[in-house]
Amino acid sequence: MDGFLSYLCSKDGDIFNPACLPIYQDMTQPLNHYFICSSHNTYLVGDQLCGQSSVEGYIRALKRGCRCVEVDVWDGPSGEPVVYHGHTLTSRILFKDVVATVAQYAFQTSDYPVILSLETHCSWEQQQTMARHLTEILGEQLLSTTLDGVLPTQLPSPEELRRKILVKGKKLTLEEDLEYEEEEVEPGLEGEHESELALESQFETESEPEPQEQNLQIKDKKKVVTCPLFCPSICCQIVAQAPISKPGSLLLSQQKSKTILCPALSSLVIYLKSVSFRSFTHSKKHYHFYEISSFSETKAKRLIKEAGNEFVQHNTWQLSRVYPSGLRTDSSNYNPQELWNAGCQMVAMNMQTAGLEMDICDGHFRQNGGCGYVLKPDFLRDNQSSFHPERPISPFKAQTLLIQVISGQQLPKLNKTKEGSIVDPLVKVQIFGVRLDTARQETSYVENNGFNPYWGQTLCFRVLVPELAMLRFVVMDYDWKSRNDFIGQYTLPWSCMQQGYRHIHLLSKDGISLCPASIFVYICIREGLEGDES
Repeated sequence: MDGFLSYLCSKDGDIFNPACLPIYQDMTQPLNHYFICSSHNTYLVGDQLCGQSSVEGYIRALKRGCRCVEVDVWDGPSGEPVVYHGHTLTSRILFKDVVATVAQYAFQTSDYPVILSLETHCSWEQQQTMARHLTEILGEQLLSTTLDGVLPTQLPSPEELRRKILVKGKKLTLEEDLEYEEEEVEPGLEGEHESELALESQFETESEPEPQEQNLQIKDKKKVVTCPLFCPSICCQIVAQAPISKPGSLLLSQQKSKTILCPALSSLVIYLKSVSFRSFTHSKKHYHFYEISSFSETKAKRLIKEAGNEFVQHNTWQLSRVYPSGLRTDSSNYNPQELWNAGCQMVAMNMQTAGLEMDICDGHFRQNGGCGYVLKPDFLRDNQSSFHPERPISPFKAQTLLIQVISGQQLPKLNKTKEGSIVDPLVKVQIFGVRLDTARQETSYVENNGFNPYWGQTLCFRVLVPELAMLRFVVMDYDWKSRNDFIGQYTLPWSCMQQGYRHIHLLSKDGISLCPASIFVYICIREGLEGDES
C-alpha cells in the first residue's frame, strides 16, 4: 500500500504528462511557428509610473524561461544610454548593465534564442554607444549576420539560432515617400510608449478610423527605396556618408521624434525589423517575413473580433508582438490565451505581477522543457487556414472532459499566526481557450478540514478546440462573509494532461511549490461532445 501511495504521488502519478516535460516538440520550424515567452518593460519590478527599474527584472524573466525581453533606451548622462519607462518617474539603469545581465543569464534556463526588443529614443551618438555595447559585451552571442551568410526565404528555426541573441528594432530606411514608412501614423494604431499614456483614452474608445484601402493605394504609387535588410554593414556606412538631398529623408520610422537612426545600430537588426501595422492586406502586399509588427492588447483583441481568420493567416508567415494597454499603470496583465488563439507569437506580459494571467502563461510554457518556445497547433501554422478563434468549426475535434475531484492533502493554513485557523476548502476548475470553451465549475466546500478533505464530486466540460485549451485547478478557502481566499493553484495545457487517477501538486500565487499540498482527482477524456455526465 505504501508503494502504491508513493507511486500516486510521484511524477508518474502527476497530472502533467512526464513525456511533455523535456523538449519533445520539433524545434526546426521557422520562428513564426512558435509561441514565444515574452516580457513587457522587463526592467520594471513594480508599477509603470513610479516603479523601480532593475537588472533583477531581466534576471527573473530569463530564469523563468522568457525568450523576448524589452529594453526602452533613452539618452543618459556622460554619454551613457539609460533604460527606464520614458516620461514617468521610474528609476533609471544603465543600458550597458542590462546588456551585461542578458549576456550572463540568457542561456541559463534555455539554449534557444533570446530576442532583445529595443525601443530606441536616443541621439545618434548614444545609439553608436548602444551598438558598441551590444557588439562588445555580447560578442559571439549576438547574431550580427544571416546564418551562413545565405539570403533566407523564411525565418530561421530556434534550433538554428541556439545560444544566439537577436536584436528586434527599426531598420535604416531611405524614403521617397516619408508618410509611407512612418511608424504609427495614426493614433488609432496605438503607438507604443511615448504617446501611449496620453492617447490611451482614445485607444480604449477606438474612435480612430482604420486607414482606408484607397488611401493606401494612392500612397503605393510612390516607390519606396529601402536599405536591404540583409545588406553588408558597408552598405549602411555608404548610406550614412551620402549627402541627404531631402531634409529628413534618412530617419527613424517615427517621423515625429525626428530621431536619425544610427547605421551601426541599424545593422544589428537582422531578422526582426519593426514595422507599423496598417492592415492585413497592406502587410501581405508590402511586408516581408523578417518584419514584425506590434499591437496593443486593445488593437489586437479588436482585430481578432473583426478579422480573426485574417489575423491567424497573418501570423502563419510573420511575427506579431502584443503588449499591455498603457492604462495598466499598476503593471496588471491581460489574458494571453485570447491572443494565442489567433496565433500571436509574442504576447508580452508584466512578469513582475503574479495572478491568474501569469499562471496561464507559466502553465503554457511549462511544457517542452520550459525552453520558452511552444510549437503552435498545425491549424495556426497553415497559411491557408480557415480557423477563426471566435467561430471555431470542424475539422477540430471536440472532446468531453470528466474530472472527479476526490480529495485534498495537507492544504496550508492561510493565517498561520491565528490559532485554530482551519480552512474550509473547495476546488474550482477553469478552462481557458477559444471563447466558446472558456468555462468554470467548482465543488462544494468541506468545513474545517485542510488535512484530508473529501469532495467526491464530478465536473464535466465540453471543449471544441482542445489543442488551445488550458486547465487551471484552484483551491480556495470558503468564506461566507467575503470573497473566498486563495490557497493554491496548478495550471497546465490540455495536451499535457494525463488521464486516470492523478495528483495535482499545488503552487503558490508566485508559482512556488506548496509541497506537500495536493489534490487527488480522476481524469477521463472522451471524444466528441457528450450530452450527460456518467
